[in-house]
Amino acid sequence: RGAEKKQNPPPPPTLPSAAGKSSNMAFVKVLKNKAYFKRFQVKPRRRREGKTDYRARRKMVRQDKNKFNNKKYRMVVRFTNRRCICQIMYSTIRGDMIVAQASSHELEKFGIPAGYKNYAAAYCTGLLVARRVLKKFGLDETFKGKEEVDGSDYHVEDEENDKRPFKCILDVGLQTTAAGHRMWGALKGAVDGGLHIPHNNKKFPGFKASEEKGAEAEYDADAHKEKIFGGCVKDYMEMLAEEDPTKYEAHFSKYIGADIDGEKIEDMYTEAHEKIRADPDYEMTEKKGITHAREAEKITSSDGTDHVRFNKLTLEQRRAKVAMKIAKAQEMLMAVDADDAEDE
Repeated sequence: RGAEKKQNPPPPPTLPSAAGKSSNMAFVKVLKNKAYFKRFQVKPRRRREGKTDYRARRKMVRQDKNKFNNKKYRMVVRFTNRRCICQIMYSTIRGDMIVAQASSHELEKFGIPAGYKNYAAAYCTGLLVARRVLKKFGLDETFKGKEEVDGSDYHVEDEENDKRPFKCILDVGLQTTAAGHRMWGALKGAVDGGLHIPHNNKKFPGFKASEEKGAEAEYDADAHKEKIFGGCVKDYMEMLAEEDPTKYEAHFSKYIGADIDGEKIEDMYTEAHEKIRADPDYEMTEKKGITHAREAEKITSSDGTDHVRFNKLTLEQRRAKVAMKIAKAQEMLMAVDADDAEDE
């Protein structure tokens, strides 16, 4: 009559694994479930495209309510593969409104035949947009900026004047604010042109931080001046002319066509600065007046050129085109099957 021994419960059933052996099943936590996707909110379009840093933009655009919707101006500097673009704009709920703009491609009329994305061209573009916006607001005679370009520090707000200078903040977008970057050339040009842009010289070429704690940093204005007047371009031109004349003629063909060599680079930029200050107005390009006549898919232009432009098909036309291709393929397969049957 002894107590019956308790038997252990049978082990849980096992399922065969991919390798054919049995293994215990494990619970997997679902991290992105239905609730996650129901609450997911996509980022703004320009954030998805990697074009706008909205955290930086909010700081630049934000305006105090007690300023009664006063415009907060920004100087936007952007670089493409071929040119430098500077724009003065302010933000509204409808979008950014551009007050003035300048592109380094406009420097051709000021005597600069090529090199529209280097440091010297960025300085000229910043100077051009500064003089252009000041002239638009009638401040060009009041704030003339720094007419003698020597690379030294200049702040228009330090000068005594009855009016306050035109103030804007620098907007560099997604560019890395590295020391000696071309964006600082555009900034320096705009500041020398008479705009009030809060800045310091820590990122300018020629700045050297102090090695010891408590010591003063060094700023070489001559080194910055050399960059403004294209000193690096001059050195490269002279070196290439001596070592590889063939490459020099191919690389600097536009300079050679304009009769400009390494020794004339500084004079070229000096004259460009003077011309920009004398007449910064934008000139509209004249329209060529070319007309186009279309017959079906062929376009004939008045200048004697021909182009082919295909018409966009409608949905019904695309479906009919696909159906015709399918029918043609089926006919070819049936013809092949018929030939095989005859051979047999």
